[in-house]
Amino acid sequence: MRAVAERGLAVEVETLAASTRTVEDAARAVGCRPAEIAKSIVFVADGEPVVCVTSGAHRVDAIRVCDALDCAEARPATPAEVRAATGFAVGGVPPLGHGLPVLLDDSLLSLERVWAAGGDDHTVFCADPRELARCAEAKVAPLGAAPDGA
Repeated sequence: MRAVAERGLAVEVETLAASTRTVEDAARAVGCRPAEIAKSIVFVADGEPVVCVTSGAHRVDAIRVCDALDCAEARPATPAEVRAATGFAVGGVPPLGHGLPVLLDDSLLSLERVWAAGGDDHTVFCADPRELARCAEAKVAPLGAAPDGA
């Protein structure tokens, strides 16, 4: 992940034998809680792609995305839209290096470290979420909703 180093984020990128495509797979593979997985979900907001980085313990709330971006409509991108917008497949989208705007869920800032995708479904890196937000030039906002919608 050249983009990580270019942004001044000192991390070790790890390629694992186990899949990290889902939050559960990634947490098991690196030995952390699902909340410590910084998942990158591409949304289409008023027709433009944006990467939303949130805790693996939450889903991205489209209404909160609209609030953060002051847009009228936001929805999850299709797998084809994800690949077209980022160059990466679902499950491997990194939080930076794709040239898209980044929103980072403020709940991640309460954690010491997070694990993020490194470009495919076997590659990850660990980072301080505050440094990740800085290096990704992310707008920090509340994005996550509990799985039950609460």
